[in-house]
Amino acid sequence: MLSPEREPILYVEPLPSSKQWIAQNLVPSRAKAVTYAQSLFPILTWIYRYNWTWFLGDMVAGVTVGVVVIPQGMAYAKLAQLPPEFGLYSSFVGCALYFMFATSKDITIGPVAVMSTLMGNILHDVLPHLPQYQDTPWVVAGCMSVVLGCIVTALGLLRLGFIVDFIPLPAIAAFMTGSALNIAMGQIPTLMGNNSVKGFNTRAPTYLVFGNFFKYIKHCNLNAAVGLTSLFLLYAIRAGCNYAARRWPKREKLFFFISTLRTAFVILLYTLISFLVNRNHRTSPKFSILGVVPRGFKHMQVPTVSSDILSAVAGKLPSAIIVLIIEHISISKSFGRINNYTINPNQELIAIGITNIFGPFFGAYPATGSFSRTAIKSKAGVRTPLAGVITACIVVIAIYALPPVFFYISNALLAAVIIHAVGDLVSTPTAIKMFWHISPFEFVIFWAGVLVSIFSSIDNGIYTTVAASAALLLFRIAKAQGKFVGTVRVVYDQPDAVAASNTADSRDIFVPLDHSDGSNPSVTPQHPQGGVFIYRLNEGYLYPNAVHFTDHMIAEVTTRTRPGVANPYGSLGNRPWNDPGPRHKDDTNIDRSLPVLRALILDFNGVSNVDITSIQNLVDVRKQLDRYADRAVSWHFAGVKSPWIRRALVAGGFGSSNTATRTVFSVATVGALEHKGDQPLSETLSASNRGQHAPDEEFISDSFTSTQDKPQVDNSTSFDTLPLPILSADHPFFHIDLDEALKAAKLESDVVSK
Repeated sequence: MLSPEREPILYVEPLPSSKQWIAQNLVPSRAKAVTYAQSLFPILTWIYRYNWTWFLGDMVAGVTVGVVVIPQGMAYAKLAQLPPEFGLYSSFVGCALYFMFATSKDITIGPVAVMSTLMGNILHDVLPHLPQYQDTPWVVAGCMSVVLGCIVTALGLLRLGFIVDFIPLPAIAAFMTGSALNIAMGQIPTLMGNNSVKGFNTRAPTYLVFGNFFKYIKHCNLNAAVGLTSLFLLYAIRAGCNYAARRWPKREKLFFFISTLRTAFVILLYTLISFLVNRNHRTSPKFSILGVVPRGFKHMQVPTVSSDILSAVAGKLPSAIIVLIIEHISISKSFGRINNYTINPNQELIAIGITNIFGPFFGAYPATGSFSRTAIKSKAGVRTPLAGVITACIVVIAIYALPPVFFYISNALLAAVIIHAVGDLVSTPTAIKMFWHISPFEFVIFWAGVLVSIFSSIDNGIYTTVAASAALLLFRIAKAQGKFVGTVRVVYDQPDAVAASNTADSRDIFVPLDHSDGSNPSVTPQHPQGGVFIYRLNEGYLYPNAVHFTDHMIAEVTTRTRPGVANPYGSLGNRPWNDPGPRHKDDTNIDRSLPVLRALILDFNGVSNVDITSIQNLVDVRKQLDRYADRAVSWHFAGVKSPWIRRALVAGGFGSSNTATRTVFSVATVGALEHKGDQPLSETLSASNRGQHAPDEEFISDSFTSTQDKPQVDNSTSFDTLPLPILSADHPFFHIDLDEALKAAKLESDVVSK
């Protein structure tokens, strides 16, 4: 306790206003506008520091990714039902434009398996309704790319990148796993050579493709020899390099590059075999080959955005946007954490949006971040996003110099490349087991998404996992349940410490009475006495869970207390029909051993937001409990973190009353302040608030008890410390913590009892 001459100066908190919020959050200042404009081009923050060391790292990484992206791009274009050259166009544009807007040095934008498969499914569904584009499906793909790019760019410019956080890891894992199984199963017929059988639709649901594959397995041909041996060789080289890296760790980098270049090596080897086998059979090759790939950018044009295309693809846009966003953002965040830097999701949305807007001018179709190429780029030692330009140069060289070589690439070989690439997208048994141990509900959601992707489509698998995850989130919010807590006196378990209740190291903690937090059941928390209850809210107090919180609170309070009067309704006719008990209530029906409800303490430490519905619910509950107790029940709030929550509570009539005075509140004693008799106290306080005090000041929490509404301070008194209150004095029912709130409630209860 502080002596009367040391009573603190009262502090009154100004409540926030809507005008203030608008000025701070919606009206940009000149400095904020300049910062926002500069953030659109992150390259300006590092390009002037570019050096030869960075260039060498970018050169190695760029060339390595370029060698990988060329065969992958052509293979993924075939997944999108487009000629192979469109995969090269998309690879070029993604690498060439991204570096200017990038906040990730590792990510590589270009054609990816999942987006390409989704694009192929879209074209498969809409082209029958757009017969004018049957021979030019890239026009529809280009239109979709522009539309998707505009939408994603708008999301980034409006700083709505946080919406990605609403898609949890199990939903992403289910989408990736289901998509990988869908893609791999769809490529097996091409790998084995029976995909050309009439009536065999490799874009049907995965389970149908699986069944039809065995139905038509007798039609497999020489393509199976190429496909199976190349797939085996891809896995064998990777396994051998991984083993060698563990066996000879000093040469790990060498084996990494050998493993990375395995796709290029296998393609060159089998292309040479294909050339030797088919050079005299160009018109009727022995096994399926890629065929003519035009040299240069043959499809540069202004993209066509027409109402007929938009109306046909409108229903497919949501799933395409989800794939475009979550694949890129999840990959960039993951590699940012691995390499110790932070990406800006909003800027990443702008980057992929700009890429997809301008891509169709070069013939590109929708592209996003690639997991496999990003991993390669990261391990290859990339230093800056400028490595993408080097990759783009490699792709341009391939577009103009290698089309004659592309002619002999086997389609079964490309199918093996795709299957090998998407195999890494399947969640491992260890990860799936972890899902079960962490959250069984999300484990079920994961398998629901995978099964829907297998038995229906990738689109429906995405919608299933996102909808189920959103439903689970809402259920957890709506069914959040508060806990009644009690006090436990604890001491620090230190060597030579004396475990006594009156030691300086002892303190009170507040734990649930039912030990639902896993605390030791042998330790019994002390329930507050005198009709005082402490109720802890563990979630945001919002309209979905407001009634659930208070219903639980009312049920427990009315069980542990007695009503203020036996029959508050008077006559029998005024009594509600659902009021339980005997026909005529009197004092004999009241358990006098139970206390009368006097005070409720709500622990708001876990509450980040409130709304109109939740505050109105508190108002209604207050009236209900006042009638029950036949008196005005005191409501104390501890740990209110936001001035906006305090403003909402004050608007609901909480925080103060006409008769309440601040009885117990916490102050900080600010050291090294001296008050002169001829100096007004306000000047002393003003100086302390401006920081005009000794640099070695100490802040010590204390409690103050007063029976006066406004403590008076003797201005002629000199002192070395100035007590400053932590919270506003005009709201005596808002407390800094539960300990202060409990002391205030007990003191008030004792005063009322007397």
